[in-house]
Amino acid sequence: MPIHTASTVHADDASADDTPVVRTSIYVYEAPLRAWHWINALALAVLAVTGYFIGSPPPSVPGEASDSFLFGYIRFIHFTTGYVLAIGWLVRIYWAFVGNHHAHQLFVFPFWRRDYWNGVIWEASWYAFMRRDPKKYVGHNPLAHFMMFWLFMFGMFFMIITGFAMYGEAAGIDSWQYALFGWVFDIFPNSQTVHTWHHLGMWGFVIYSILHVYAVVHDDILSRQSMISTMISGERMFKDNRDD
Repeated sequence: MPIHTASTVHADDASADDTPVVRTSIYVYEAPLRAWHWINALALAVLAVTGYFIGSPPPSVPGEASDSFLFGYIRFIHFTTGYVLAIGWLVRIYWAFVGNHHAHQLFVFPFWRRDYWNGVIWEASWYAFMRRDPKKYVGHNPLAHFMMFWLFMFGMFFMIITGFAMYGEAAGIDSWQYALFGWVFDIFPNSQTVHTWHHLGMWGFVIYSILHVYAVVHDDILSRQSMISTMISGERMFKDNRDD
């Protein structure tokens, strides 16, 4: 694993009051994983907005119905983006096998490790401002790992299968979508229950997204390790003041 430590730059306008900072960077997330992250984020945002309007349709537009296709466009965007999300999820599973060891962290959950669960509790108290001594991790910290495992490994799988099941229901029992996902209706008591749980799942992802943005901004500022820029460059940067 390459580790790069920045050397001190002597600028012409440097003064004695300037505090030098040593930065150590480690390459963590490869380009395909970073691309999946941002495409996935955009897809989830589009799906949440269009899904909300599908669940709570906008008021009817005036004029002839044949002159407007607003709800049709909303559904088309939702369905198309759903395909993007599903394909991206499959590619992400593939990359867990061919990428570096950080690529499969999302799919491996250490149930049996006590230190992991201690780390989850510790990180929760850190985000709640109950601690002032941040821990640093090259990959996901234990709490982030916990949230992403259950939400993206199981939560996204649930949203994909229920979404395609409802799509297959509309496409007809002779469609490939119904042939692959029609079994979902054998688990739930009726179609409306599937719609309800799919809608609740959308709100689960909305809440998670808010918490995720808070966590990365919080760590980027207080933990002295890069978060946002890491998902752009792929490098985790650790910062240490020389006078600390």
